[in-house]
Amino acid sequence: MRSTAKKSAPPGETPFTADAFPQKLYYKIGEVGDITGVPSHVLRFWEKQFPQLAPNKTRSGHRLYKKRDIQVILHIKDLLYSKRFTIKGARESLSSWKDGVQLDQGGAQGSGELLGQLREGLLRLHDILNRPRPFDS
Repeated sequence: MRSTAKKSAPPGETPFTADAFPQKLYYKIGEVGDITGVPSHVLRFWEKQFPQLAPNKTRSGHRLYKKRDIQVILHIKDLLYSKRFTIKGARESLSSWKDGVQLDQGGAQGSGELLGQLREGLLRLHDILNRPRPFDS
């Protein structure tokens, strides 16, 4: 007896690159699976595990993904399959990721540099404001 289930690509292979998939407003779960190479049952599981992944649902319960959702899925896939993160580690990493950009966590050294630059700028502004005005008598 033949199985009618669709076989997806191996985890590392997708037929589309991150931006080279069909440009539409909404994508069904099967289309997202084809684009990302992630089976639909895994996508449904990831919805429960990652709050950033929340596709819209129709009244009948069909999931409708946007381009941003697909980018999140590709990032999760990279974290889990390529970088070998755990679900928990990927969730923590994803919490600091926004629209394809890793947000700065503001480490001790980075924030110290930023504060130093801010202080220098404020001191220069203070000097400018406290200079005697040439035409004030």
